[in-house]
Amino acid sequence: MMTWLDGRTDGWTLLTILGLACITVLARSFFFILDRNWALPPWAQRGLQYAPIAALAAVIVPEIVMLQGQLIHTLKDARLYAVVAGLGYFFWRHGKGQAVLGTIMSGMAVYLPLHIGWGW
Repeated sequence: MMTWLDGRTDGWTLLTILGLACITVLARSFFFILDRNWALPPWAQRGLQYAPIAALAAVIVPEIVMLQGQLIHTLKDARLYAVVAGLGYFFWRHGKGQAVLGTIMSGMAVYLPLHIGWGW
């Protein structure tokens, strides 16, 4: 089997790259190929409203509760207190504007002293 390291590539790898490139071009140009407007069904539009929050939760939650692939087992972790501070600020200021920026700032205001100052 040939590898990228020796400067040669086998046929299956090239065929796979070419196939994926064709699928990508077709998928991205699909909306330009059609000659009429296309809309998602209502159930799909409703489902897509939850996609950003689900993706964000899938990225952030493991980062908060895990350390090197293992669940954290101590309360001496700055991330936990930063999350509590951020959530507290968010629910206190929710609907009053700039809740997202304040949430980030309040969480970091708790996280940085605990992490850098105390080494948590």
